[in-house]
Amino acid sequence: MVQQVRSSDGTAIALETIGEGPAVVLVDGAFGTRTSGPNVAMATLLAPHFTVHHYDRRGRGGSGDTPPYETAREIEDLGSVLHAAGDAAYVYGTSSGGNLALRAAAAGLPIRKLALWEPNFVVDGARPPLPGDYVPHLRELVRADRRADAVDYFMTVAVGMPPDFVAPLHDTPMWPELEAVAHTLAYDGAVVARDMSGEVPTREEWSSVGMPTLVLDGATSAWLSEGADALADALPNARRRTLAGQQHDVQAVALAPVLIEFFQ
Repeated sequence: MVQQVRSSDGTAIALETIGEGPAVVLVDGAFGTRTSGPNVAMATLLAPHFTVHHYDRRGRGGSGDTPPYETAREIEDLGSVLHAAGDAAYVYGTSSGGNLALRAAAAGLPIRKLALWEPNFVVDGARPPLPGDYVPHLRELVRADRRADAVDYFMTVAVGMPPDFVAPLHDTPMWPELEAVAHTLAYDGAVVARDMSGEVPTREEWSSVGMPTLVLDGATSAWLSEGADALADALPNARRRTLAGQQHDVQAVALAPVLIEFFQ
C-alpha cells in the first residue's frame, strides 16, 4: 500500500507499507528511495516478520520538497511516518539515514529500538572531515544546474572514491537516477555535517538516545568502523556488531536476519 502522509510543514511524504506484525520504519541514506537502493530488498525480507514502512525522504521520489531545507524538517517527516506507523516503531537507518534516525531519536521521537548500518562519523583522523563549505558548494552546483558535478563532488569528497572510479559511472544506467536526486545530497550533507567534522561523539551529546541501539558495520572501511566504535561508546544503551566482509552497500540477505533478531 502506498499513501501520502503530511509532515508538520505540510509537505507530502510518500510512504509504502508492506507486511504484517510490529512496525519497522526504514530510513534511506544518500540517493535511496522506496523504489531504489538497498532498502527495497530489505523491506521485502523483513515483511514476513514486520509491518514495514519505507518512505521517500524529502525531495525524493513521490515526496514533496518545501523550501527552505532544514534537518529539523526531515526529523518532522520521520515523525509523521512514525505516527502513521502507530506512534512507536523499530527504526533502521543506513549510512546518512542512520545519522538522521539517530538525531530523530535524540529529539525524542517514539522509537522502540534503533539499528544503524555504518552511520557517517569521522573520528581520530581516519579520513579528512568534510570541508567547511561542503554543503554550500553542493547547493551552488545544483543552482547552476550542474547536477552531474554535484554527484561527482559527493562521490569524491564525501565517499572518497578516486575520480577515475567515478567517471565511468556516468555511462551506466543508474547515473540518471543519481542526477535526479542530486539536489538532496546537500540535505544529507547538512544531516552529517557535525558528525563528519572530526569531533568524537560524546555521552553528553547522545545521552537522550536511551532506547536499545544496534550499531553495525562491515569492517571494510576503517573510518566507518572507527566511527561506529566511537558512536557505540557514546550511546547509553548500545550494542556493537560487525558483519565481516560486507561493503557499505550491505547485502540485505546478510543483514536482514540480524535485524529480525534484534527487533523481535
